[in-house]
Amino acid sequence: MKNRQNITTQTLKTSFGEILAVKDNGVVKAKHIRYAYSERFKKPVAVQPSQKQTIFPERTPVCPQNISPLLEKMIGETNPDHFEMDESPQYLSVFSPENCSENEKLPVIVWIHGGSYEIGCGDIPTADPTDWVKEQRVIVVTVSYRLGIFGFLGSTELRPPNLGLFDMIEALKWIKNYISDFGGDSENITLFGQSSGGDAIAHLMISEGTENLFQRVIIHSAPLGLRKNRQKMLAEFFRKTENYTAETKLSEIIDNYSNFSPSFSKYGLKAAMRFGTQYGFSPLPEESDAEDQWKKSAKKIDVLIGINDEETAFYLKASEKLNRFLPKRIMNKAIRVTTETIYGRPAKAFAENLAQAGGNVYLFRLYSRFSDHPFGAAHAIDLPFVFGNRSAWENTRILKNMPWQYIHENGQKLRNLWAGFARTGKVSDETEKPDIIEIKKYN
Repeated sequence: MKNRQNITTQTLKTSFGEILAVKDNGVVKAKHIRYAYSERFKKPVAVQPSQKQTIFPERTPVCPQNISPLLEKMIGETNPDHFEMDESPQYLSVFSPENCSENEKLPVIVWIHGGSYEIGCGDIPTADPTDWVKEQRVIVVTVSYRLGIFGFLGSTELRPPNLGLFDMIEALKWIKNYISDFGGDSENITLFGQSSGGDAIAHLMISEGTENLFQRVIIHSAPLGLRKNRQKMLAEFFRKTENYTAETKLSEIIDNYSNFSPSFSKYGLKAAMRFGTQYGFSPLPEESDAEDQWKKSAKKIDVLIGINDEETAFYLKASEKLNRFLPKRIMNKAIRVTTETIYGRPAKAFAENLAQAGGNVYLFRLYSRFSDHPFGAAHAIDLPFVFGNRSAWENTRILKNMPWQYIHENGQKLRNLWAGFARTGKVSDETEKPDIIEIKKYN
């Protein structure tokens, strides 16, 4: 049948239950499926199969958060009318090609969004995977999870840490159990994440309870240089906010937690990501054991990891004050040093650690290649190449002076490259590579 917007709808019959989906532009979109419930500061509880039909809400559910002025400036304004705040935001969406045959088993890519563990959600226009799904005939699942104080700050039984990681694990269990009903191969699942989403995926590799839930990972721009020696900072942040309980008004938490943020003067660059995963608390090992745990995972999980060449230009060049007072030479040096400290050297070390343990590992670096593009290969510049979606990206500040035709042509090649990795765990030398990338396999 068709609704008033002339969008075709269909009911998918799955072992989870009947799910209302939308057919649009060659892609079937089953959006906002609740995979778990949670109460504040408690672990998620999986949703059980039901005879009731799942109908997606009109507005996108998101974890309560403050809008980021930086993202508003660089990527575009957020329309609050499109979202609904929900302290239990455990929803996922499944995007699959039309006309999947009954016995078809397509590779599955699970998108874990970034946002410093503090902002964002799985379903936003700039991460709509329609182009990728149509071109490469893959299934993409987008996942939302708890953020900030609700998902990544804790220290006690009443407020445990890593709740957002537990949400992701429940989502992966749901995908493992039900994705075959959508035409997906439950034995060929690739996790794909950018920024803190990539950092989360790296830590899912060494989390309890994730065995056999995925076979490959694609990690973009993970701030792995900020992951170590965070416990003192997080413990202080927690102490200053421990008066927030299950009974505290939501508005009080959202309006005030930033007043207790860790200081740069005391904690340096780590304070730039005030929330995050915490070692020594379930489901993660002690920090001292993390490297060995990654080595143990090396032969089980194929890894594709990399960064953009000028990651921190996203933050430094967006600052009008810095642009006004810092000479260009000093600005460029600051970008180079901070990019390598937070992203570059840690990604290389991560790849080398896994390769030494016998892992199948690829390391890449993305470039912008446009001299009049003011932000260069900044943080998040990879996303329009991976997802396409011209209407969402074309007029964003981060792409200033970069022709969409260039993004589209390189994006098609990059999507093909990444889909090939999701299918086989390999980046073929025969596959045409985009101009924007350098990539190598670690032996």
